[in-house]
Amino acid sequence: MDTKIAIVKNIDQDLKFIKEAANEIREGKTVVFPTETVYGLGADALNEEAVKAIFIAKGRPQDNPLIVHVASKDISGLVEEVPDIAQNMIDRFWPGPLTIILKKKDIIPNVTSANLSSIGIRMPDNEIALKLIELSNTPIAGPSANISGRPSPTEVERCVEDLSGKVDYIIGGERSKVGVESTIVDCTVNPPVILRPGGITLEMLRQLDDRIELDSAIMEKPTGDFKPKAPGMKYKHYSPKAKVKIVSGDREKTIEKINELVHNYIDDGKKVGILSSDENRNRYKAGEIIVIGSVSKLEDVAQNLFESLRSFDDMGVDIILSEAFEEKGVGIAVMNRLKKAAGYDILSIC
Repeated sequence: MDTKIAIVKNIDQDLKFIKEAANEIREGKTVVFPTETVYGLGADALNEEAVKAIFIAKGRPQDNPLIVHVASKDISGLVEEVPDIAQNMIDRFWPGPLTIILKKKDIIPNVTSANLSSIGIRMPDNEIALKLIELSNTPIAGPSANISGRPSPTEVERCVEDLSGKVDYIIGGERSKVGVESTIVDCTVNPPVILRPGGITLEMLRQLDDRIELDSAIMEKPTGDFKPKAPGMKYKHYSPKAKVKIVSGDREKTIEKINELVHNYIDDGKKVGILSSDENRNRYKAGEIIVIGSVSKLEDVAQNLFESLRSFDDMGVDIILSEAFEEKGVGIAVMNRLKKAAGYDILSIC
C-alpha cells in the first residue's frame, strides 16, 4: 500500500491536505491524524469494512473496543441517551481529552464497539482532527496510530515508523500536548467509573460528581479471563522493545537500587536505560539516561512518557529502569501506562 504523507503547518494554507484525507475517510480508507492526546488511526466509524482495516493495520485484537471521535457536542444520533452527568462532562470538558462511554445506537457497527452494547465517544481538542471529522461528514473511529501494544505516538515521525505502507494517508501536525490517551469514563453506570486515567483527572471529574471512582482494574494486573470494557485495559500495553522494570519507594533508596541494578545489568553485558525525573538526573552513575520531567510537574512527565520509551528503543537498550511517580492527578495516568509497559514488573523498595 502506498501511504501519502502530508504535514499541516497552517490549517488555512494546508486545508487541501485535510480535504484529501477526509475524502479518503469517506471512501472507507484509513487516515492517521493528530490529536491533543496522541496521534490516532482513523476510519469511518459507521463503515464496518473501514473499521476492520484499522484492526488489520495495527494488528489489534478485535475484542479491544475503539473510540469514536466527533466534531460536535450533539451525539444524540449515536447513543441511546445522554444522562445528565454525561452532559455535564461534555459541557465542561469537550473538546478535550475525555471519552464518555454510553449505550450505543445500532448505527454503530459491532466491530467498532467490540460487540459491546456501549461505545466510547470524545471530541478532540485539536483543530486538524476537528476539521478532518467535519469534512469527512462522519464520526471517525480512532485508536492510537501505532502497532498494537507499542508506545502510542505523540509525534508524526513515530506514526510513519509504525504504519507507513499499512495505512492510506498520514497527516502530521504538532506534537501531542497531553501525551497520554484520553480519560475514559463509563457513564452507563451510576455513579460513573473511570476505566482509563488521562489528562482529565479524578479530581477534576469529582468537581461534577464526588461519587466518581477509579475502576479497580486500572492499577492492578488483570486476570487471564479479563474482558476489556475500554481501550488500554489489557495486561501488557504501551510497551517498548526493551524490557521495562519500575523501581518504587523512598527516593534515596530508589536511586541506590537503580544504580545497583544498572551495575549488575552492565556486568551481564546488557545496555541499560534509566527513565529519570529531573530532580534525580545527576544521581545516576552509568546507563543511558532520559530525563522525563519534574516530579513537581507531572503534566510534562505525561507528555514525554511515550516518546521517551520509544527513544530508548532508538538507543538499542535491553532494559529500561524507571522511577515511579506519585499516583495523584495526572500521575495516576502516568503510572497506569508505566505499569502496563512493564507488564507490572515493579520492585518496591521499603
